[in-house]
Amino acid sequence: MALKTPEQYEESLRRMNFKVYLLGELVKNVVDHPIIRPSMNSVKMTYALAQDPQHEDLMTAKSHLTGQKINRFCHIHQNTDDLVKKVKMQRLMGQKTGACFQRCVGMDAVNAVDSVAFEMDKKLGTKYHERFLKFLRRMQDEDWTVDGAMTDPKGDRNLSPGKQADPDLYTRVVEKRKDGIVVRGAKAHQTGALNSHWILVMPTITMTKEDSDYALSFVAPADAEGILYIYGRQSCDTRKLEGGQIDVGNKEFGGHEALMVFDNLFVPWENVFMCGEHEFSGALVERFAGYHRQSYGGCKVGVGDVLIGAAALAADYNGASKASHIKDKLIEMMHLNETLYACGIACSAEGHPTASGNYLIDLLLANVCKQNVTRLPYEIARLAEDIAGGLMVTMASEQDLKHPEIGKIVEKYFKGVASVPTEHRCRVLRLIENITLGTAAVGYRTESMHGAGSPQAQRIMISRQGNLDYKKKLAKNIAGIKD
Repeated sequence: MALKTPEQYEESLRRMNFKVYLLGELVKNVVDHPIIRPSMNSVKMTYALAQDPQHEDLMTAKSHLTGQKINRFCHIHQNTDDLVKKVKMQRLMGQKTGACFQRCVGMDAVNAVDSVAFEMDKKLGTKYHERFLKFLRRMQDEDWTVDGAMTDPKGDRNLSPGKQADPDLYTRVVEKRKDGIVVRGAKAHQTGALNSHWILVMPTITMTKEDSDYALSFVAPADAEGILYIYGRQSCDTRKLEGGQIDVGNKEFGGHEALMVFDNLFVPWENVFMCGEHEFSGALVERFAGYHRQSYGGCKVGVGDVLIGAAALAADYNGASKASHIKDKLIEMMHLNETLYACGIACSAEGHPTASGNYLIDLLLANVCKQNVTRLPYEIARLAEDIAGGLMVTMASEQDLKHPEIGKIVEKYFKGVASVPTEHRCRVLRLIENITLGTAAVGYRTESMHGAGSPQAQRIMISRQGNLDYKKKLAKNIAGIKD
């Protein structure tokens, strides 16, 4: 198959049997649930654009395993051009959905596991990379959406995994059998879990010998027996239950997060890629985090493009677009957005090959990219809210706008520029609200802070990779200081 159509993707999800709770109730139909459906539409767009000849160069790649054309979200980067196209693809996806499209985390996970598993095999004589390539080929052939799972609940951050009051607060092996392992624990903040075919689990921190049971990587079907999901709340999410379009802001697309619980999940050995090799856990965490921090230089920029466009429209509809301070704010938003993009492109262009042959981004620049993402989208959002005006958060509901009696009153007093329908003004203000404060804020504003690791995590990596001693030597040389 290699490339699924959007319709084939949706049908494949309908055949799956997820166990998920949302608002305290067991969901019977995940695909059509009004709160979940917009997030599925976002993933579906990754399949639709791969079928579009206009976007073929960005959305597809040539498999290094089979030579077939595959979805780029299933690809192992073979050169810096692949790394650059990844960022460009993610910007395109953000522009098309205005939301989180969820497949990045799986793409980043398979690329991280590829090189680390290869290096484990080389040093330890294991067969992890061989197993991984068998899975990867199936992933590419079937065009699977894979959900990378790294973040554990962590419990008390002062304590290591094995010293937690509850040992299940980090995902661990509780039993090793002849035919596989039994896993218990959970993964938090799982982006797109219910729109995925498989889950790829990785350790969340560098493990020590004492915590070897937590040095774990494996794949499992997303609907496997032993996996339970508890759907995460988002601001304004129940607006999707009202049946309208205006108040949701983004009329079609969205993202989702969930808590993924492993309740004595059985995993056959053929699907295990790390089991106790604690000395390699740090490399896997570092590389996955690096790839994912690179991703934010694309996806957040694409959503930023939508937000900037919405702010400009709001200025037009408010009759304020000619004001010099509005023009200046829009310029600043574009400057900040392109700065993020420049970082994503830079860490890609400076990438290098690993021992397995796949390409890794420049880790220092990737962490700089994500450090900027923890700050600049907040300023972009602030400026968008400034331009939009207070009506963005005080506006009456869609039901009031369409009410047979008071609708004309709402339409009269919410009018901006006379030639612009009041509904258009309401729609663009709700879109800005959605991206900066509502459900899309999970995939833009808040995720910019915490996704791919906290701001401090990036600062630690920048400190490690910034080569301060080398910079001191440069200064000594220029100043004429002799040791």
